[in-house]
Amino acid sequence: MTDDAARTNDTIQSLVRGLAVIRAFDAEHPELTLSEVARRAAITRAAAGRFLRTLQELGYVRGSAGSGVGRTFALTPRVLELGFSYLSALSIPEIVQPHLERLSREVDESVSAAVLDGGDIVYIARVPTRRIMSVRITIGTRFPAFATSMGRALLAGLPDAAVDAVLAASVLPSLTERTVTDTVELRAELDRVRAQGWSLVDGELEPGLRSVAVPLHDRRGDVVAAVNVSTSATRDTVEHVLERHLPVLQEAAAAIDAELRLV
Repeated sequence: MTDDAARTNDTIQSLVRGLAVIRAFDAEHPELTLSEVARRAAITRAAAGRFLRTLQELGYVRGSAGSGVGRTFALTPRVLELGFSYLSALSIPEIVQPHLERLSREVDESVSAAVLDGGDIVYIARVPTRRIMSVRITIGTRFPAFATSMGRALLAGLPDAAVDAVLAASVLPSLTERTVTDTVELRAELDRVRAQGWSLVDGELEPGLRSVAVPLHDRRGDVVAAVNVSTSATRDTVEHVLERHLPVLQEAAAAIDAELRLV
């Protein structure tokens, strides 16, 4: 039996589909009908119904009053327990948060920290000052790594083979007219990020959003997270971001690195 076949046989499909039901809900789809859950989770209506009833009994899902086609479902706050076990074991958010608060006060902009999860970044800490993006960003929010400054800072910290694997497995949609989707161009950009130690993304994730990020390192020097400063293209020029925000961001990252080396 091949390794791939063994992994397939070891996979518990019910768990896979149950997690797909949970992931069907997001910031843009906080409430879904049974049919919508089935479609977004790529399972049958009957299976979606069984998983939703199970999750409801466990307290992770609530359903609207009544029954039938119009009934909707939503996640409950209890679903956060699934992520808090990870965050509680990860000391990075606790270490990063006070530095982000000081950084945000100094630059008067929104600042965040994220880790890499496959082809996505996941926010683990954030200090918002004003609404820049159309999507509300909270702890746990995910974005495609290839089109974000923190994502590129994280990808640049990976070995070349790992970068190739992530890009090969990722969908690279044109999120805006400026999004870089060509893998050769992306690899060249990641090489630049790796050499210079920072990443600037200008309007590739969302029009008008300008962001600069730097990596964070553990005691072995491995890249474990990234921090950024996000601003509006109408408020800050690229030159201002690089001349004013980047040095302060790098100072904050150095202070965080110093604490991470003690963990």
